[in-house]
Amino acid sequence: MRTTVGIIGAGPAGLLLARLLHNAGIDSVVLESRDRAYVERRQRAGILEQGTVDVLRAAGAGDRMDREGLRHDGIELRFDRRRHRVDFPALTGGRSVMVYAQTEVCKDLIALQLEDGGPLLFEAEALAVEGAETDRPRIRFRHGGADGAGGTEDVLECDYVVGCDGFWGIARTAVPDGRTFERTYPFGWLGILADVAPSHDELVYARHDRGFALLSMRSPSVSRLYLQVPADTDADSWSDDEIWAELERRFETDDDWTLRRGPITQKSVTPMRSYVHEPMRHGRLFLAGDAAHIVPPTGAKGLNLAVGDVVTLARALAHRAGTGSDALLDAYSATCLRRVWQAERFSYDMTTLLHRDPAATPFEDRLQVARLDRIASSRAAETDLAEAYTGFPIG
Repeated sequence: MRTTVGIIGAGPAGLLLARLLHNAGIDSVVLESRDRAYVERRQRAGILEQGTVDVLRAAGAGDRMDREGLRHDGIELRFDRRRHRVDFPALTGGRSVMVYAQTEVCKDLIALQLEDGGPLLFEAEALAVEGAETDRPRIRFRHGGADGAGGTEDVLECDYVVGCDGFWGIARTAVPDGRTFERTYPFGWLGILADVAPSHDELVYARHDRGFALLSMRSPSVSRLYLQVPADTDADSWSDDEIWAELERRFETDDDWTLRRGPITQKSVTPMRSYVHEPMRHGRLFLAGDAAHIVPPTGAKGLNLAVGDVVTLARALAHRAGTGSDALLDAYSATCLRRVWQAERFSYDMTTLLHRDPAATPFEDRLQVARLDRIASSRAAETDLAEAYTGFPIG
């Protein structure tokens, strides 16, 4: 097989890159180790920044998002039984965010790719990237069978290879002499999906002496909620009643707000870590999304960072095709990393602001409350949060 851009991974990064390249007249092939059903039900992020929303619309992938997504103009912070709303449009010149699950973004992009894009091969497991230092890199892959097992080996010859295959994929390991930066947090999130209408019309971030809690949603009838728990927690060790009781404690306020309960349909524990791989390029191999960086979910940045990466790369590839210049491709890693590190900073700030460290002293507890009180009482501090939450400039 032969193509201009070989893309490893059919998550949102790989699928959106394929769409952007198609719109620019550049051919690509997407290889995905899982089957289509798995990709379309894989639960991940659900908050789209303003820039991500704009990119999806411009790419022709925003119709269902605009019909079914939930625009949010703010978030609520809770601490010391108090409630403070951060008004995004008022603080950012009109920007907002959209609640629209990653699974739905993938469904939309898959449908577009299969309808008029280049080849999208499911159950095609990338085995190795070869010749990244040359002008004809190759992807060896196995196609057919569950997760590619038992299929036939083939080679995809490319001008460029893009690894959108996540932290555990093969692309990241094909970058020699990379430098990594990492932090692992001593807690995780116990997350649930529940068949009950959300108890608030915007996300609620709660700092409590017992730990952090987040109220989110997937639709007007499905709630998504999280509890800070020890990192080694087994989700099944918590009963449904224990989860709801703990959520009620951590969201408690001095007014008459109540938390709606409903049947819990899914439980899982998400680890919390920060990770950056530098550089994001080796020869003609480029990394994007979780293959290059991971953020704790507190800042809702993971999917949005991936979008920023592939928009930057698509522009660079289109520039190369139109002018013959490698200038934007050569700047890809540095350009992306500026945005990545700002997102890492914000996600770290939000995580340390709202989660209680198991080793925290009373002094550190009071500092957390003082930081939250500063946001609630200072327009400058509140604006800094709103600008970061709704998204850093792409490119």
